Amino acid sequence: MAYIGKQPVVGNFVKLDAIVTSATATYNLLNGGVAYFPQTANNCIVSLNGVIQSPTSAYTISGSTIVFDSALTALDTIDFILVLGDVLSIGTPSDGTVSFAKVTSNLITGATAVTVPATDDVLLCYDTSATALRKITFADFGNTPAFQATLSAQTNVADNTDVKAQCNTEDFDTDSAYDNATNYRFTPQVAGKYFVYGQIAANHTSLYLQHTQSIIKKNGTTVKFSRLYNSSGGVMANNVPVVATVDMNGTTDYVELFGLLDSASGQNIFQETHTYFGAYRLTGV
Repeated sequence: MAYIGKQPVVGNFVKLDAIVTSATATYNLLNGGVAYFPQTANNCIVSLNGVIQSPTSAYTISGSTIVFDSALTALDTIDFILVLGDVLSIGTPSDGTVSFAKVTSNLITGATAVTVPATDDVLLCYDTSATALRKITFADFGNTPAFQATLSAQTNVADNTDVKAQCNTEDFDTDSAYDNATNYRFTPQVAGKYFVYGQIAANHTSLYLQHTQSIIKKNGTTVKFSRLYNSSGGVMANNVPVVATVDMNGTTDYVELFGLLDSASGQNIFQETHTYFGAYRLTGV
């Protein structure tokens, strides 16, 4: 509805507990049985025997007590004591009433960009299904665990046989989940879908490669491979990339990169540097 003049202001009004009078001028002020401390006598309305009392002259406030100018009797009745809110306090705002413009700029400590967030840093997001704000750690939000490793030296491999690529030089390994010294496998301890990629760079010492294959295996079983056939001679080197999206349980699942090289005779080789293996966790899927 419309108002003439200034619209009434809603304060933090409190009606204090009833008081039984006796032959004294001082009484304890309680709100729900708990001591209440009005800031001044001027923001209290006190009714005694049906008459509103004048603050500071008919009564004063001392801590959590009211002191009348003279002692009352058991025949007197304190009708009510209404506290009109604390001085300079607006009380608790109603839901949905505080706008961004009313929030101070330093509400968030150090409101600057984080260059490299820690995995336990927390982001704030709105959960539409629960209509509530939720916290999510950066570890859940980022594409980690993640790693990438390359082969540091050329490796001689058997002909027409699945051979694991021992990529031993790490470019990065965010969660130390890749074993670059023994098993050459990625075992992330966070469940989710992972984008896994790799490449076998194949070479031959003297003859051409008839068949080059790059293979991604999960727990020892092939999940994806890429294959290149050479129908004629003259090709002694191939680079064959392979990619896959792999579900990982976050405990025991692991992935590895294998290669298969087939030639007429001579020595097959995994070429250093250009043979690589990597993976990272996908978010939002």
